[in-house]
Amino acid sequence: MAVFVDVGDPADPRLDDYRDLKRADRRPDRPGGRGLVIAEGTNAVQRLLDSPYPVRSVLGIRPRVDDLAARLAALDVPVYVTSAEVMDAVIGFHLNRGVLAVADRAAPVSWERLLSGRVLLGLEGVNDHENIGSLFRNAAAFGVDGVLVGPGCPDPLYRRSVRVSMGHVLHVPFARVDDIGAAASKLRAVGFTIAALTPRPGAVPVRDFARSVERAILFLGSEGHGLSEDVLSVADVAVRIPIAEHVDSLNVAVAGAIACYEMAERARLGQR
Repeated sequence: MAVFVDVGDPADPRLDDYRDLKRADRRPDRPGGRGLVIAEGTNAVQRLLDSPYPVRSVLGIRPRVDDLAARLAALDVPVYVTSAEVMDAVIGFHLNRGVLAVADRAAPVSWERLLSGRVLLGLEGVNDHENIGSLFRNAAAFGVDGVLVGPGCPDPLYRRSVRVSMGHVLHVPFARVDDIGAAASKLRAVGFTIAALTPRPGAVPVRDFARSVERAILFLGSEGHGLSEDVLSVADVAVRIPIAEHVDSLNVAVAGAIACYEMAERARLGQR
């Protein structure tokens, strides 16, 4: 059962997991990072509590803690209750969501779990944490079975990514890959079609592609340069989202949402 503890001193060492969250050394993907998973806000905290990540503690103002009381009561961790002013002083900025939770990392997802899926998302060089969070939220919304996080992508479990994903990144299986060519070979061997999402002329419209395959992974690239030539060269097919001629491209998270929707629609059609 959770222990509810009132804390009035921002220097209290029991709050150290939450201290100075804006500093780069709190990022789990940077040298010196603590590797902690941090969820902000009621929805994200609830999803963290329901995830495989071992929760260490919760910190919140009384109204937000009360909102989560029934769920928190079953935890065997401390729940620190404080004022908004103390919370701001501890974390280093104003958190209008009023509650955070901290967890340790879970065991990495096995390749076998991803290979058993039907639709995967692959990311290369997507270097913005908020785009990463949005892509994971899209993946959750449209039933994507997992995400391969390739070179040039930050840690999906960084606080900002978790926040933007509304905590869904904690439930979508993902694995890091350093060699996309080798990953593509493994996927192709079990029946996946390797698709590269690109605005290049001659690429197949994503709706047509979605209706032509049973299992696929869609690779998306960075905002500025898109996918590298290395990834484009290992793809079985180039896929595009038709847009107006005077617009050169879409935001990567928007493109990912449209592509995931089309693949999800294909899955629904296949179930009829």
